[in-house]
Amino acid sequence: MSLSRVKHIVLVLSGKGGVGKSSVTTQLALSLSAAGHSVGVLDVDLTGPSIPRMFAIEEAKVTQAPGGWLPIVVHEADPEKGIGELRVMSLGFLLPRRGDAVVWRGPKKTAMVRQFLSDVYWGETEFLLIDTPPGTSDEHISLAETLQKDAPDNLRGAVVVTTPQAVATADVRKELNFCVKTGIKVLGVVENMSGFVCPNCSECTDIFSRGGGKVMAEEFGVRFLGGVPVDPQFGLLVETGRRPSYPEGTVVNGEDISSTNAELSHEGEGEGEGRADTKAAELLLKKYQGCALAPIFKDIVKQLEGSL
Repeated sequence: MSLSRVKHIVLVLSGKGGVGKSSVTTQLALSLSAAGHSVGVLDVDLTGPSIPRMFAIEEAKVTQAPGGWLPIVVHEADPEKGIGELRVMSLGFLLPRRGDAVVWRGPKKTAMVRQFLSDVYWGETEFLLIDTPPGTSDEHISLAETLQKDAPDNLRGAVVVTTPQAVATADVRKELNFCVKTGIKVLGVVENMSGFVCPNCSECTDIFSRGGGKVMAEEFGVRFLGGVPVDPQFGLLVETGRRPSYPEGTVVNGEDISSTNAELSHEGEGEGEGRADTKAAELLLKKYQGCALAPIFKDIVKQLEGSL
């Protein structure tokens, strides 16, 4: 099986749509890679595959090899800088056009998920993050059954994503119950959209309230990994490739993001790598390290590493 050489398999789950599972998966992958781990991302959100767009690799095409499909390389490993390789696989690479709809019944979805788990050649990979659709339906059942049968020693558990509002946590509780019923360990809860970072003054305002994810985690006796605010600069980075920019004196988790960003903005300008309008997958990690969310996910990754 193609997962036999993957050390840690982590599911990214949520019972609610629109909570930002794909953005959390993307930032977990970038942060793990920045920590020196080789990382794979498998997108099994079959009807809404957004991972190719998140990594700026929508135009990439999957190739076949004797061992199966070869995942798309976002960036190669750089041992000198302590950066691990990052690769991605998604149904989005197999569709003729971005806007094409996937109109499949349950059995075909189940077959596609199983094919992704068996026919993608990951090779030696430390972390495989599986981005899932909302709910607890066909894809989730197929994932749980296949992984527990074919890779029980590799499946480490799930990161569950929610937003602070009660309407979101009410649905995400169902996902936690799904994990209990299927025997999947919950590695922790991430409260996404926990505040809004003003692009002018960098003040964080709780527009969606705060703390709902933490309360839910405490009720279920699982770890609360942290709250992640909405940062428009991250959205611009993903959509346009523009390097995050913050007012002077912006400090996140004790790090001065404004000074870090200023230094990065001049790095590589001689070769054109420092241009703010450049949208290239190989530059994504470098630019993301100047984002206000990077220190938050660096801490989340440390907690995950400690639990594994």
